[in-house]
Amino acid sequence: MDAGEDQSTGDDVIDISFCGSTPLLWKVSDIKRCRGTGVVGALVGSLARQPRQNVRMGRPLELMQEEALMLKETTSAATSLHTQQDCKDEEAARQFEAVLESSYKEQCTLALEDKKRVLRRIMQEKENDTDASGNAVRDRLNALDQAFSFPRSAMAIQLCTARAGFSHCPDESGFLYADWPMPRDERSAIRFRVYRDLRSKGYYLTSAGKFGGDFLVYPGDPLRFHAHYIALCMSMDKLFPLCDVLAIARLGSNVKKTVLLCSPQKPRETGMEESIEEGVVYSSLQWSSIV
Repeated sequence: MDAGEDQSTGDDVIDISFCGSTPLLWKVSDIKRCRGTGVVGALVGSLARQPRQNVRMGRPLELMQEEALMLKETTSAATSLHTQQDCKDEEAARQFEAVLESSYKEQCTLALEDKKRVLRRIMQEKENDTDASGNAVRDRLNALDQAFSFPRSAMAIQLCTARAGFSHCPDESGFLYADWPMPRDERSAIRFRVYRDLRSKGYYLTSAGKFGGDFLVYPGDPLRFHAHYIALCMSMDKLFPLCDVLAIARLGSNVKKTVLLCSPQKPRETGMEESIEEGVVYSSLQWSSIV
């Protein structure tokens, strides 16, 4: 590896954070780079000055699983996810737990003192009373050290909201990055093969959950074009009920889009314990009329 390759791990690395299994991009530079490669995503964050609206959204950018896998294959996004797993992770976790425990003990002491202060004030108000209420308050104050308990659910935790994203600090970045938490089933593989094939043909794709499909397919940037197709990914061997075919075709007609049935072909065996991945077969559906 030469010096030029060594320097490629700086600004060229796309930092992908995960919330559960959802890939997120926080940096503006990463979002611009991904947009330049045809990865669209969806902004899901609120704006700082207009948090109570959902017309205009801000960072982070939520990626589809297929978009994150495409970045992993075509860019150095995977480097930032898998090269920072070392012994510092366990040390950072222990330090974080120690800080939480110290904060809990400090808050327990403050809560106990606050409770005693309230009881002392009540005793001063009732110091001239000789009834049982004053004695009861005095007994509660004397037994407070043994009887007081501070639940952890009431503990205040500091949230650092001044920084955008999780990659501002290398140590915290290494602690928060995990192994790529993506599903590895057959359905995900089919979706990714269709996504990769359509992207190689120059189309832009977004999620089509609202239209009953897998992807919305655009002939260009979604900011300039409407979607032309609703892509539905399925195996070549899958049996598809006729009523479902009619339903998705009618839906596509109502929203003025063509339905694409996308089925990746099975890999072709070469006879040397290797297989060559074939292309994707596309079938279009358009509603004409009821015969």
